[in-house]
Amino acid sequence: MVKVLTLALLLVAAGCTTTGGSFCAVEHPIRPTKAEVATLSDASVAAILAHDEKGATLCGWRP
Repeated sequence: MVKVLTLALLLVAAGCTTTGGSFCAVEHPIRPTKAEVATLSDASVAAILAHDEKGATLCGWRP
């Protein structure tokens, strides 16, 4: 449960504006375990996917 709350907080923070650095400099891929994915809501999974797709496009993140 703590991991889910931490992940939710990270997702909220990812939408905040930063004062310095590019997305690629300040963000990293979110890679939850299979057990964590099983407990996430559909909205949380969609938000993680959108975050990771943005990173793949802008920063060259790979699966």
